[in-house]
Amino acid sequence: MEAIRQAVERARAAFKSGRCRSLEFRIQQLKALERMVHEREKEILGAIEADLHKCGHNAYSHEILGVLGELALAMAKLPSWAAPQAVKRNLLTLRDEAYICAEPLGVVLIIGAWNYPFVLVMQPLIGAIAAGNAVVAKPSEISEHTAQLIADLLPQYIDPELYPVVTGGVPETTELLTQRFDHILYTGNSVVGKIVMAAAAKHLTPVTLELGGKSPCYIDKDCDLAVACRRITWGKYMNCGQTCIAPDYILCEPSIQDKVVENIKRTLQEFYGEDVKKSPDYERIINKRHFRRVLALLEGQKIAHGGEADEASCFIAPTILTNVSPEAKVMEEEIFGPVLPIVTVKSVDEAIEFINRREKPLALYVFSNNKKLIKRVISETSSGGVTANDVIMHFFLATLPFGGVGNSGMGAYHGQHSFETFSHRRSCLIKDLKMDGVNKLRYPPSSQKKVDWAKFFLLK
Repeated sequence: MEAIRQAVERARAAFKSGRCRSLEFRIQQLKALERMVHEREKEILGAIEADLHKCGHNAYSHEILGVLGELALAMAKLPSWAAPQAVKRNLLTLRDEAYICAEPLGVVLIIGAWNYPFVLVMQPLIGAIAAGNAVVAKPSEISEHTAQLIADLLPQYIDPELYPVVTGGVPETTELLTQRFDHILYTGNSVVGKIVMAAAAKHLTPVTLELGGKSPCYIDKDCDLAVACRRITWGKYMNCGQTCIAPDYILCEPSIQDKVVENIKRTLQEFYGEDVKKSPDYERIINKRHFRRVLALLEGQKIAHGGEADEASCFIAPTILTNVSPEAKVMEEEIFGPVLPIVTVKSVDEAIEFINRREKPLALYVFSNNKKLIKRVISETSSGGVTANDVIMHFFLATLPFGGVGNSGMGAYHGQHSFETFSHRRSCLIKDLKMDGVNKLRYPPSSQKKVDWAKFFLLK
């Protein structure tokens, strides 16, 4: 615990030294990260495979590709992101210089998640470095191989005092949260999110919380079910369902429920073959505790497909549940596993009402050929993000902010939004001392004439 306190103190001292302020230094550190990813690619892929039974192709696509893309964008755009932004002036400040300056917040804490253990530490780390901060990184102890690899690799490539890595479990995280930070970004569940926010409040530390939730997926009967179900199948069962923005459940009319099931079953065979357990593209549940939690959600449910499980290897087959009651246990919590409940609704009106009765999700999905219906669902619901006629893809567009709302989190990052999250937008006004004419309006003694002139200058 003393080592944790010392790491935070060294990071603050290194930040106060000013060496991470220059754009040249920040870009140098980002280039070093890029070099690390290229040079240690096999080790990174191996650690992800050891944690999640994820094959190299999928690990590269799901994690490394996103990190390299974020690095390339940050290095290319950093000079423009960091440049002072001139703002419009009024008549009282016409001769003055007014602009917004992005300055680093200070020492940032990033607490990653185990389901995408590399990218969910690296992406916010890139944004925080680009913004000029010192960063303490805390990878999830549940994905132990990737956590240890991050702890081993980062000090070899980037400044170890400015960017320390803390490993360990709940005691270490608890100790970290007693320290004072200038911003905390946490990815995980809402229970821990509340603990993080309570700890941050003691120091008035701002937080970004990425908390997930039950992301609904409404399928209109007026759409190409084959295409819709292929995209839903991909998003739901990738990473064995352990994706914070995976479609958590389907809403559709009873008339198309069986067609949805048949299309998903057909797609599953196309993706994973006759024996999904042998497919190199199908991952495993992270550990036995989560395995038992997901399996318990199947109790008393009608299994239309799947349901097979093997605790020894933490394998749960892609599973579809039909005619699920809104009050069922599987509808109470985020599933975070390869189980897809289908709840039938009579109309889009009922679907919207169903969504709005629940906590705001991190993502919302709607499939329809009717753009008016899509726009209506968007306008009459609330969620962190929306993708229509696909799933998950809004995450990969760096120009869109990624974040939650309400119970699914607060704040956002990705691309320039990461830079802004980890920056203070400082207001700067530089006036000259040569002429004081119009400024006399604000000096005593006051008069109605001065008020009238002020109204003219400020309101016209």
